[in-house]
Amino acid sequence: MIDGRVLIVGAGGLGVPAALSLARMGLATVGLIDPDPIELSNLHRQIIYGVSDIGTPKAGAAARKLVELNPGVSAEPIVAALDESNAREIVARYDFVIDATDDPAAKFLINDACVRAGRAFVYGGVLAMGGQAMTVIPGRTACLRCVFEGPPEPGEIASCREAGIIGPVAGLIGLLQADEARRFVLGLEPVLAGGILTYDATGAPRVRVTRISPRRGCACTARASIGWGDAPARN
Repeated sequence: MIDGRVLIVGAGGLGVPAALSLARMGLATVGLIDPDPIELSNLHRQIIYGVSDIGTPKAGAAARKLVELNPGVSAEPIVAALDESNAREIVARYDFVIDATDDPAAKFLINDACVRAGRAFVYGGVLAMGGQAMTVIPGRTACLRCVFEGPPEPGEIASCREAGIIGPVAGLIGLLQADEARRFVLGLEPVLAGGILTYDATGAPRVRVTRISPRRGCACTARASIGWGDAPARN
C-alpha cells in the first residue's frame, strides 16, 4: 500500500476514474465528497456505478466499490457539498486534493481552501472534447486564481449539460489527476506543478503543457513557479 491520504471532490466523470486508479495503485486512504445521488444518466460514463445504485449517494456507493476492488484501501465517503463552512477543515485532513467538480465556483473554493490550508491539489476540467489539468503547490507554484483570477459570470460559458462531456476525455483527465496525486504522496515531483495541460480531441488529439508563472499580487503569494526538476515540499 502507498501511505497517503487523497481527497477527491466530486464522484462523477473525473472523480470516478481518479478514484479507481488510486484504489488499483494501492493508496491507503481515499476520501470522496459529493452531495448528489446516482442518476440513470450517470451510468454511461461513471463506470463504477450500476443500475442497482440509482438513487443512492455517489460518495457512499463509490467508497463501497473501491473497497470491493481493493480491500486494503480505506475509503472515506462524505455525503455533503464542500462549501465555505467546511472546506478548510475537510481539506486539512488530507495530503493532496483532486478537484473533480464541474462547477467553476467550486473549483475556486477548492483552490482557496487548499491555499489557506497549505495542501497541494490538482485542478481538472472537461468540456465537450477538451480537458485541462494543473497541479498547485501552495506558496511555490501558480494557483488557479493566478491563471483565471475568478470564476466566470453565470451564463458566460457553456455548462457541462449544455456542451456535453465525452467520457474518454473525462477518463483521461481523471487518470492524469490520480497520477499527480500518486507522485506527490510518494515525494516525487508532480508533472504538472507549475504548468497547465490542455487536451484537445476535436481532431487528431493534441496535448500542450504551458508553463504558468504566479500572478503578482495574487493572494496565494507564490513567488516563483518551481522548475520541472525540483522536488515538491510536503507538509
